[in-house]
Amino acid sequence: MKNREHAKPQLPENVRVRFCPSPTGIPHVGMVRTALFNWAEARHTGGTFVFRIEDTDAQRDSEESFNQIIEALDWLGLDWDEGVRVGGPDGPYRQSERGGIYQDVANKLLEAGYAYESFSTPEEIEARNVAAGRPKEFGYDGYDRNLTEEQKAAFRAAGRKPALRIRMPDEDVSFNDLIRGEITFKAGSVPDYVIVRPNGDPLYTLTNPVDDALMRINVVLRGEDLLSSTPRQIVLYRYLMDLGVAQEMPLFGHMPYVMGQGNKKLSKRDPESNLFLHREHGFIKEGLLNYLALLGWSIGPDRDIFSMDEMVKAFDVRDVKANPARFDIDKATAINAEHIRMLEEQDFLNRSIPYLFNEGLVSAAEWDSLADHERGVLTAAAPLVQSRVRLLGEVGGMVGSLLSDADYLPPADDARKQLKGNPGEVLDLAVAALKDVPEDQWLTDTLHETLNKALIEDAGLKPRAAFGPIRVAMSGRRVSPPLFESMEIVGKDISMKRLENLRAHLDEVLS
Repeated sequence: MKNREHAKPQLPENVRVRFCPSPTGIPHVGMVRTALFNWAEARHTGGTFVFRIEDTDAQRDSEESFNQIIEALDWLGLDWDEGVRVGGPDGPYRQSERGGIYQDVANKLLEAGYAYESFSTPEEIEARNVAAGRPKEFGYDGYDRNLTEEQKAAFRAAGRKPALRIRMPDEDVSFNDLIRGEITFKAGSVPDYVIVRPNGDPLYTLTNPVDDALMRINVVLRGEDLLSSTPRQIVLYRYLMDLGVAQEMPLFGHMPYVMGQGNKKLSKRDPESNLFLHREHGFIKEGLLNYLALLGWSIGPDRDIFSMDEMVKAFDVRDVKANPARFDIDKATAINAEHIRMLEEQDFLNRSIPYLFNEGLVSAAEWDSLADHERGVLTAAAPLVQSRVRLLGEVGGMVGSLLSDADYLPPADDARKQLKGNPGEVLDLAVAALKDVPEDQWLTDTLHETLNKALIEDAGLKPRAAFGPIRVAMSGRRVSPPLFESMEIVGKDISMKRLENLRAHLDEVLS
C-alpha cells in the first residue's frame, strides 16, 4: 500500500453516511467516536445519517448488545434519520433480515463472472503455499479461478460445497481517502476473497458494501483498521455498478486508531474503552462527546471545550488527522469537569440524583420524589459542590455528610492525616467558641468570624491546623465542601455533636 499527499476530494452535494456496528459486546469509545464523526458530518452538511445493525454472525451477536447500542446512542443524543427503530425507504436495517437480498446479489455476481466457486479448503491452500516455497500463511493462491465444469462436478460428487470468491483484477487499486489522501494498493497485493461461505452464509465482505450500495451511502467513514479491506470494496463496487445494484462509488475516509496506555491500540477489553463504565463513574454526555471529538479532530488552535452545536457547525471530516489519537482519561475527566460547571444548577442536581440514590444517600432516584429536607440540603449544597467535582460520581462523597443526620462520622484513612499538631485542643476551643452562637445566627459569616477569632487570632494557630480537625469532624473526609457553609447547612445541633464526638473518639482515631 502506498499513501501520498493529494488534494482531498469534494463531498457529494447530498451526503449520506452510515453507522453500522455489530452487536458484539458493550459499546466502546472507538465505536462511539465513529458514530459521532458520521453524525457530525451529516448534521454539518444537512445530509442523512443512516443507522443499521450488522448482525449476521449468530455465534457472536446478541440482542443484549443490540439494545445497549441503542441505549448508548439515545443517552448521547446521536439521533439518526433512517434505520433501526425509525424506519426508512431501504429497510430492513438489520442484516439478519436481509438474507434474500444478499443471495440475489451473490447470484448476479456469479452469473456475470465477477465471482466464482472455490472448493479449496484452508488446509489445501496452506499445503500449496508450502509446496510453492511460500509461507503457508500467504493466503489464497487463485487455484479455483479457472476450474472446469468437470472439476467442479467432481468436487460436488465428493460432497464438497463451494464458497464464492470475488475475482480481483490484475491492476493497482487506488482511491482518494478523505483523511489520508491518495492511497494505492499494488496489483496482486489483495487476493481473491470469500463473500459467501460454503454453507451459504454471506460474509461482511459482501453484506457491508451491498447494504451501502442499496442505501445509497456516498461517504463511508470508518476506522483505520478497515483500511486494508477498502480495495476489496472498491472492486466489488465496480461490479455492483456494472450490474445496476450500485449507483455510484462512495468516498472513503479512514479515521485514526484510538490508542490506550503504552501506545497500544485501545482494546474492547480495556476499562477506558467501556462507554457505560464512563457513565457509571459520572461522565456526562456533553463532556464525553467533547473529548471523543478530540480523538483525531480539533475545533481550533488551543481550544478544547465546545458544545455539540459548535462541533456540528465546524466539523469537516477532511480536517480529521490521520495520526493515531491517544485516549487520556485525565484529560477526558478535566473536560468533563468543565461541562459539569456549565450545567444549569437544577440540571446538575437532576443528573446527580441517580448517583446519590445508588449510593443510598437519598430516598429516590428523581428530584421530584425526594423529601423536602433532601431537596433543601442539595439546593444549598449545589453551588458549593458543582464547581468542585469532575464526575457526577464524586457528588456523593461531597454531599453525603450534609445529607446525613449522624452525629459522628468516623474519619476516612486519608482524612486522619489532617489531624496533626494538637487536634484535641483545636476541637475543645472550637466547641467552647461555638456553643454560645444562637441557632438563628448559625450562618456562614458568623461561624467564620467566630472560629477565626478563637483559633487564629486568639490561639495563634495556622489556618490548616485550625480548620483541619473541624473539617474532618464535619465530613469524615479529606476533601469536602467549604467548611463554614457546610456547618450552616447541617445546623448547630449536629455540627456541635460531630465536633464533640470526634473529640471523644480522638485517641481511638489516632491510635
